[in-house]
Amino acid sequence: MTNMAKIIRAINELKSVSRHFNCGIRNKQFSLLSCLRSNASLPFEVKEEQDLTNSSYDAVVYVSSTELQRSQTLQPVRAAIERAAQLDGDADKQRSVLEVALPCRRLVYSPPGRLVRDYHDVRSVSEAAHSGVKRALEAGAKSPLLVLPDHEWFPSSRLASLLGALSALYVPLQLREDVPAKSQKVSRIGVWSPGARSAEDIVRIASVLEQGRTVARDIGTADPERMCPANVQRYVEDVFRDTAVGVEMVSDPGVLAREYPLFSAVDRAARGVERYKGRVLYLTYEPEGPVGRTLLLVGKGVTYDTGGADVKTGGGMVGMSRDKCGAAAVAGFMKVVSLLKPEGVKVVGALPLVRNSVGVEGYVADEILTARSGARVRVVNTDAEGRMILADALCRMKELAVEAVNPHLMTIATLTGHAIRAVGRGYTIAMDNGPAKAERTVQRLQEAGEALGDMFEISTIRREDFSNYKGKGEGVDVMQTNTQSSSKQSRGHQGPGAFLIMASGLDKHGLDSEKPLRYTHLDIAPSAGDLPDQGTGCPLLALYAFFIGK
Repeated sequence: MTNMAKIIRAINELKSVSRHFNCGIRNKQFSLLSCLRSNASLPFEVKEEQDLTNSSYDAVVYVSSTELQRSQTLQPVRAAIERAAQLDGDADKQRSVLEVALPCRRLVYSPPGRLVRDYHDVRSVSEAAHSGVKRALEAGAKSPLLVLPDHEWFPSSRLASLLGALSALYVPLQLREDVPAKSQKVSRIGVWSPGARSAEDIVRIASVLEQGRTVARDIGTADPERMCPANVQRYVEDVFRDTAVGVEMVSDPGVLAREYPLFSAVDRAARGVERYKGRVLYLTYEPEGPVGRTLLLVGKGVTYDTGGADVKTGGGMVGMSRDKCGAAAVAGFMKVVSLLKPEGVKVVGALPLVRNSVGVEGYVADEILTARSGARVRVVNTDAEGRMILADALCRMKELAVEAVNPHLMTIATLTGHAIRAVGRGYTIAMDNGPAKAERTVQRLQEAGEALGDMFEISTIRREDFSNYKGKGEGVDVMQTNTQSSSKQSRGHQGPGAFLIMASGLDKHGLDSEKPLRYTHLDIAPSAGDLPDQGTGCPLLALYAFFIGK
């Protein structure tokens, strides 16, 4: 069979299974999943209300929209806003605390502005709800009632706004542990959706997603001691105890050296300290009944990145405790999976956890290492450790994918500074290999994320990226990087995607192979959240909307 015939056959095979990966789009309302089995447990109550007159609330948070302005039941709110507008011409452009003729007496008005331009998106609604709840807390509220907006351009605006409000109520793990008196910001938050029969479904699914984001934030934003590799392991085991997700660990240094050699090289400098010893966690969800598709995720879990022998200088280490946000996002998504128990989909998450330290045992430039895949890799810069720990775990997932039902592989990592320079803060960069690109995976993932305000930009892995990382010198298959930092390289975020494909052996599973495998790489360096801001949990919402949401 010619290569062209193989490619045509592979494309046809991929199209035949594409129905399993239907995703959400901008004009799609996300309702409660039929597979939702239990409500998520949060440190405060999230409760649907039928009106604004419940005296147990001490503030109404109003995120305005044209639809809400027409609701007769909002007459007290409209009257308060109109009085404010008579005194302040900018009253409808900024958040404010107003007196309202309701039992709570306190109205927090947080307008998102007029959302009428082509470039507007649902983030404006979500951010307004987040800001409004924060202002309510500043005003002394302990039990706010949020009025959900229903914007005609953004059918998921109600869910997005509630997610924005809940994000304002997150308390960092270490603060919860160290200062119990500050472990929660509210006792309850009420939710009212005028004009809708019920907001119960939205309340329940938002609670589940927020619990997943809490797991992601706890792991991703805790400091490098609280979430060293050993403590991430303990936290994850506790989160998934007695759930539908099983936890397995690979930690024996001999096994890691033999089966995860690139990972083991990064681990060498820190493994002499017990709590810093590297390990790879596998989280597995098996659905009841037949499996129709398999999702295999690998999240970068560098609990602290000094740069290794190529040590970071000039303040470059600040914020490097966030280099575990890829693993954190995978754990958070698995928490959502454990609560929703989706039918027909098997999910496996890998969390390679390591501390990239400086020391006499540390790996150094010029070493030639043989990866799990058999590819011989020359080390060039020890600060490019993320792709090293991902490659071996991705190779293991590739081995599982070969035998899996309708598989899709994905890596999630705060991988490159170049990604931030390319798209700015707040966006995840997504890249497909050939089989995934044939199904326009990243385009559909972008649409799914945009519906909930989890934003993506799309990049393409090109032939130059493969040639730039091709081995130089006899006996070298792949170059780890070059001597410049990613932010100074041309195509600095696309090249590592090519490295992962080659170092993991996925280059043997392209469109022209007997067994094409879909693979998507997500660089979340721009979207994960940097110090001093809280972590975002990205891209958890997009993964939910794309792979699970209906």
